Amino acid sequence: MNPSTARTDTVPFSNTRKWGTFGICVLLVLVPNIDLTALNQAVPHLTADLHPSATQILWIADAYGFVLAGLLITMGGVGDRIGHKKLLLTGTVLFAAASAVTAYAPTAEMLIAARAALGVAGATLMPSALALIRQAFTDPKERTTVVGIFFGIGGLAVGLGPVISGALLAHFWWGSVFLINVPIMALVLAAGPFVLPESRNLVTGRLDLVSVLLSVTGILGLVYAIKEAAVDGFGQTEVGASALIGVAALVVFVRRQTRLADPLIDVRLFRRGAFTGAVSTNMFAMFALVAQSLIFSLFFQLALGWSPLKAGLAGLPGAAGAMIGGAALAPPLIGALGRARVAASGLLVSAVSFAGFALVGLDTEYLMMVPLMVVGGLGMGMAMTVTADTVLASVPKERSGAASAISETANELGAALGMAVLGSVLNAVYQNTIDLPEGLPAGAEHAAKDSLAGAVETAAALPAQLAAQVTGAAKAAFVDGMHVSMMCSAAFAGLVAVSALITLRNVPKVIPEITDEEPVSATSGKSDITLLD
Repeated sequence: MNPSTARTDTVPFSNTRKWGTFGICVLLVLVPNIDLTALNQAVPHLTADLHPSATQILWIADAYGFVLAGLLITMGGVGDRIGHKKLLLTGTVLFAAASAVTAYAPTAEMLIAARAALGVAGATLMPSALALIRQAFTDPKERTTVVGIFFGIGGLAVGLGPVISGALLAHFWWGSVFLINVPIMALVLAAGPFVLPESRNLVTGRLDLVSVLLSVTGILGLVYAIKEAAVDGFGQTEVGASALIGVAALVVFVRRQTRLADPLIDVRLFRRGAFTGAVSTNMFAMFALVAQSLIFSLFFQLALGWSPLKAGLAGLPGAAGAMIGGAALAPPLIGALGRARVAASGLLVSAVSFAGFALVGLDTEYLMMVPLMVVGGLGMGMAMTVTADTVLASVPKERSGAASAISETANELGAALGMAVLGSVLNAVYQNTIDLPEGLPAGAEHAAKDSLAGAVETAAALPAQLAAQVTGAAKAAFVDGMHVSMMCSAAFAGLVAVSALITLRNVPKVIPEITDEEPVSATSGKSDITLLD
């Protein structure tokens, strides 16, 4: 047994308490996922109210994600040490308070600070929620079903974000999209102390502050480099410097973890084929998924001219498909086909959906797009349920917080990388194919060539005939870029499907319970749990 781990037998939970725990965790996954898209809708409104600079707008958008990504690994380790219930309830209080400050922020500076505080709180929620689900649901088949429902609802929440925020912004001020977090968190605080189980298998070693600093520096360096590359390209000096600092910090971090008696994360987890295969598959699935979600938002709102609320409603079929794929299809298919085949099949189905969008144009009827969105959502829901459940099942309960944090960090990196790479592809095609009419002022031509949003804004100040020519050329170029980006997503999803088929091929349909009494040998790199290697 690991000397830094104190073990206590876990008392089985009643069905009422298990499902009460699940209900609370579902509430917690709703809030951050809705927030992901709510801010995008609120930016024009808060800009008119607070008058932030261009740099401040970027930090308002990015502060939450930067802090969240940087602290996930740290918070996972903290939860494994102090207890996930305690950490989750503490984070819930902070999230509610930061949401209220965000809603009523009087200045851009205060809003940025409040968004950063939301990131700190958000980093406590997802790893803790997953660890508590792992604690409460010990039956492997039941846990797989629960994880599928959990991530399916999370996917639906992302789709509901634009709808809820669009409806609120039509009647209230921009802060209302953040204030809705407060009653949800109040409900969690009212029920959580009585319903949630406390962790009984805790890592008892002290938190290594040097490891915390290295992990935060490493993740923030990489995320910052990826986001800057999406805006200014990969050739910028600051992009290379930030990436180098991030990689160097993570290399030192990993080496330090192998030498500590009580590491922040047990890097030996990556020697388990099930864990590594699931984390990498999930990361690359997020790469393909997130960018196309943004592309469709731009397509509906800027290319087709739909309102934010209508665009949000239009995206719901994909979110509903993800919920069905994760909650209803994945669990029984795992029993019939095995984890590797289900993950690979889901990714291939999504690849077909992505490729189908290469046929979508400005004149395509919306109803023709719905089946593609549903099929793509089904596939991604299936794949991500398999990988999330495999991550939780392939580590001991006492390491579930750190394992969940690693998985969530990989998701953040995959999402940022997808936005940078596929967004750059779309922009490159747009800028190289747009055919603007002659006679445009130099400033207007530059803005129109920069992006579809710039072209639409520029056209508003031009004579009607010239404006129509500019927007027509810009929309056509955007659709060309969308087609290339979606084909890239399809190709990438196909490659990840092959990878999942290989890396998860030896993972059993039902993964047996693992404890720290079954260690990974630090010298041989082999696990005693041969089913997972």
